[in-house]
Amino acid sequence: MVLARYGDSTASEDAKLLGESIQMPFSGRVAKSRFLKGENSLKAMSERMASWDPQDLSKRGIPSDDLVGLYERWGQAGYGIILTGNVMVHPEQLEAPGNPILYAPHETPERMEQFRKMAAAGKADGSLMIMQVSHPGRQVAALVNPNPVGASDIQLADRMGMSFGKPTPLDKSGIREIVNQFAYTAEAAYRTGFDGVQLHGAHGYLIAQFLSQTTNNRTDEYGGSIENRSRIIKEITEAIRVKVPDRKFVIGIKVNSVEFQAKGFQPEEAAELCKQLEAMEIDFIELSGGTYEEFGFKHSDTGPRESTLKREAFFTVFAQQITPRLHKTVVYVTGGFRSTSAMAEAVRLGTCAGVGLGRPAGSDPLLPNDIIQRNVTGATDMKIPPHEFGLGLLATGVQMEAIARGKPVIDLSDPKELTRFTEAAQSYHQQKAEDMKKGVFDPRFFYLPSANRELNLL
Repeated sequence: MVLARYGDSTASEDAKLLGESIQMPFSGRVAKSRFLKGENSLKAMSERMASWDPQDLSKRGIPSDDLVGLYERWGQAGYGIILTGNVMVHPEQLEAPGNPILYAPHETPERMEQFRKMAAAGKADGSLMIMQVSHPGRQVAALVNPNPVGASDIQLADRMGMSFGKPTPLDKSGIREIVNQFAYTAEAAYRTGFDGVQLHGAHGYLIAQFLSQTTNNRTDEYGGSIENRSRIIKEITEAIRVKVPDRKFVIGIKVNSVEFQAKGFQPEEAAELCKQLEAMEIDFIELSGGTYEEFGFKHSDTGPRESTLKREAFFTVFAQQITPRLHKTVVYVTGGFRSTSAMAEAVRLGTCAGVGLGRPAGSDPLLPNDIIQRNVTGATDMKIPPHEFGLGLLATGVQMEAIARGKPVIDLSDPKELTRFTEAAQSYHQQKAEDMKKGVFDPRFFYLPSANRELNLL
């Protein structure tokens, strides 16, 4: 069993509350529990298990059998909604190599069949399988694309070991092209059996670049007021509904509740945006926060603020300013939830209708069912220091590699296992650096067998 977990106990009323279903207000679809498998950081749930070719764009982004296996396991976990990691709308516009891609000129029977398998795996036990659709805008590594596009020409400084090209501001023709790409990807998701899509409008990606005044200095109808800055969302949503007229197809969105930057997206703007999203008949909004420039998830060099630790979820304080403005659209909050009691408290207080789990989906593959059945008090208490942000992201990637193989995940609440993982991570980074010098790049995370065979809960 896991050495250490968050929480002291799981009250029956908490388990019952979190196990309740949620009906989407506009599609009418039902999420069987209040749990959403999401992401709680900029790259934490980017699986990087799709095909990658440095030269042939048409060979990029086909989901692997391992990726199908990963969602097969999560499909057994009791989530109401399972979100994929980033599925990109263009093979040159990637969050990371190894992203799945749906792009009309590269549609093939093989690609569509792998997406079909992925959807079927995730929804086999009744979860809603929702594809997260994304475009990085300026936030694409120069290694992948040195000539990005963006809302404006504001360049992203080097971050997280990556450099970024200066973006070319999108003209209206370019915006229309991207709107059509989002619509195609959503329609392809529908054809391959997904229950809906989530537009990625957070964490500094393209939609977020339009929303934030730190990255949008436009003077046309896509800049200035929040209504103008959100225009691209309205256009994408309308285009999707033309391509997919079935109103049972769920449309959700992930947005920042706050960016933690001067002139960055703030809760008051987020609240106004969310009212507009409800008017667009968006089924659910997942609130998160931060960008590549300001992560938001750590708040300081040593870790979250004390009040955040007590509250657990990083963004609940901002969600409390947003949720009361909405009457129909369902709100999820993702980022920091670890104990059953904190999850239930957020729902009970009306902060959110459901809770998103990012890294706990890696450390505890079956966590929702385990909580609902009162088998655990919360997620594994991984002992990675809060300021070791990159190490935490890598840990999630390594755990996903194990889950995809149907193997036990490494228990990082165990100091011995943490030491073993840290040493393996150092070797991994050294090897990647050597490979890069040779022009070799493998996007996959590494697999580290668990020393505790009893942890195999799959």
